[in-house]
Amino acid sequence: MTTLSRAAGRRRPQRHLPLQVLLGFLVVYFLVPFWWVIVNSSKDAPGLFGGGNTLWFTDNVDYFGNLERLFTYDGGIYGRWILNSTLYALAGGVGATILAVMAGYGFAKYRFAGRRFTFSVLLGALMVPGTALVIPTFIMFSGLGLTNTIWAVILPSLLNPFGVYLMHVYARDAVPDEILDAARVDGAGEMRTFFRVAFPLMRPAVVTVLLLSAVASWNNYFLPLAMLSDNRLFPVTVGLGVWQGIASANNSGGTSLWSLIIMGALVSVVPLIIAFFTLQRHWRGGLSVGGLR
Repeated sequence: MTTLSRAAGRRRPQRHLPLQVLLGFLVVYFLVPFWWVIVNSSKDAPGLFGGGNTLWFTDNVDYFGNLERLFTYDGGIYGRWILNSTLYALAGGVGATILAVMAGYGFAKYRFAGRRFTFSVLLGALMVPGTALVIPTFIMFSGLGLTNTIWAVILPSLLNPFGVYLMHVYARDAVPDEILDAARVDGAGEMRTFFRVAFPLMRPAVVTVLLLSAVASWNNYFLPLAMLSDNRLFPVTVGLGVWQGIASANNSGGTSLWSLIIMGALVSVVPLIIAFFTLQRHWRGGLSVGGLR
């Protein structure tokens, strides 16, 4: 019996070998582009186009020089773009999360007229690509006089059908009706029941929706490209796209923008990494609260 157990123990890791190979391939697939950005953001124009190894450093590693040129080029407009992206991500992410939590919890725990039809419309909205709505949204905002303003980027970002659906599914399964009924019997109102009982149990889903909404707002490109014409209102995605167009046309006034573009892409990723590791602890905390309840 012991021999059989040892043989089974030796064979068990082999069953997971294909999965481990697949995961290893995916890790390499996703990390190689990020490594390319890290390496090439340290190079100047001769280092980028000198024909060397694009996945390794040159003799002239100049992170701080590229970083200084990035934040001083064109009057320091890149810093303005980073602040704009931060504003759009915070306003859009927090606003979309609040609406998604309220709507998802309402769909999951309340019965009202038109609930099924409204939720069906919501599911249908999940099938519509966001880019397909940019032109109609532009026409509507143009009629309201809101184009080329920050509201033209923030207001459409508040609508997140996937976030509502995710909160609906999570609230339906993670918040038992018996707990809500017990809180109501004890005299708690609906607001107190939500914030003191339901919300702690929903925290992992809330953090997930917040992170997804903020990342989507940060990476949004087509909507601000269509809505904004003032480069001082551009997010970092559109700003780097403008620089890329100038660099491709070789019309940058004798200054090579490619090293600045790559460094700008690297800097634009840092806030997302910080946000992920900052919010990660709330996933564990929310799951622990749910288990204790």
